[in-house]
Amino acid sequence: MMVRISPAVMEKQTRKFTPVLKTALGVMVVMLLVSTLHRLTDRVADDPQPAGFWHGVAHGALMPLAMPGLALGHDVEIYATNNTGRTYKLGYTVGVNGCGALFFGVCFRRWSRWKNKRHETGK
Repeated sequence: MMVRISPAVMEKQTRKFTPVLKTALGVMVVMLLVSTLHRLTDRVADDPQPAGFWHGVAHGALMPLAMPGLALGHDVEIYATNNTGRTYKLGYTVGVNGCGALFFGVCFRRWSRWKNKRHETGK
């Protein structure tokens, strides 16, 4: 015996589980990025050569992910002490600004879409 589910019921169930799936995906992405941060930090610490521009970009982009560890009292390294100087700092700045632009760009886009959708419905 086959049970048929109406499209309206299916859509309602899909909307119900969408936030759960988005949250789970977000947690998995953050875990992946945090593990990348730890691997990168260990690799740079073990490398006798100073960290350059691209390491700076990676450290800068992943720096916001260090905040939960710092808030919990862990000593998370967010900056390579053995670096090339100006080029590393330039890369670090590019990484931090790129991460911020991506994050805030997504937030503002979602906010404007929500605002437009709300305006269209008249609420």
